[in-house]
Amino acid sequence: QVQLVESGGGLVQPGGSLRLSCAASGSIRSIATMGWYRQAPGKQRELVARITKIGSTIYEDSAKGRFTISRDNVKNTVYLQMNSLKPEDTAVYYCNSVPVSFLRWGQGTQVTVSS
Repeated sequence: QVQLVESGGGLVQPGGSLRLSCAASGSIRSIATMGWYRQAPGKQRELVARITKIGSTIYEDSAKGRFTISRDNVKNTVYLQMNSLKPEDTAVYYCNSVPVSFLRWGQGTQVTVSS
């Protein structure tokens, strides 16, 4: 079964940037749409950005203009470049297919935006 491993999170000041990576243990080439989700404390997990296998992207309002999602189907990796980070971006970030189907959730990567 394909495993997802997220990395790249950390503590950053407001206005800072982070680049998250999601490495899959198997091929994601056939997965039509991959996405980045996040879950803040006490809140439900939400989708923030998605990308199709041909590179079309959709962003939720919270991510528009600040986040950029990309995927490398050769490296089986999905990325999320996050700029102009805000305290409300603090959450655990996960990747998965959109919609979620057979891929298990990874452990996520913690992003904390604080001064």
